[in-house]
Amino acid sequence: VQLQAFGGGLVQAGGSLRLSCAASGRTFSNYVMGWFRQAPGKEREFVAVIKWSAGRTYYADSVKGRFTISKDNAKNTVYLQMNDLKPEDTAVYYCAAGSGVILSEMWAIRAYEYWGQGTLVTVSS
Repeated sequence: VQLQAFGGGLVQAGGSLRLSCAASGRTFSNYVMGWFRQAPGKEREFVAVIKWSAGRTYYADSVKGRFTISKDNAKNTVYLQMNDLKPEDTAVYYCAAGSGVILSEMWAIRAYEYWGQGTLVTVSS
């Protein structure tokens, strides 16, 4: 199983970026796909998830209304559209996949078996 995250970069506050996570190696129809981020000196934190089969989405309060997670079944790819970016969104963003993720644990790193390599997002003020 391989998850490849890309699309990060440098953007000014108020700008937008779209991250992509290309998944390969198995069928992900029963998986939950998540985005997490880790800012310098901080712990990795939950950003958003999507249930691959049902398409239901959940977001951290800090990004709700600004970020949108979506998927493309044909391309086996999950996206994170990030709008109205703020300097505090600066972090390395990771995609993750979990087969047995329950609603109450979707924020937990331990719930996900597979992780991508991360892509850096830098938001300047």
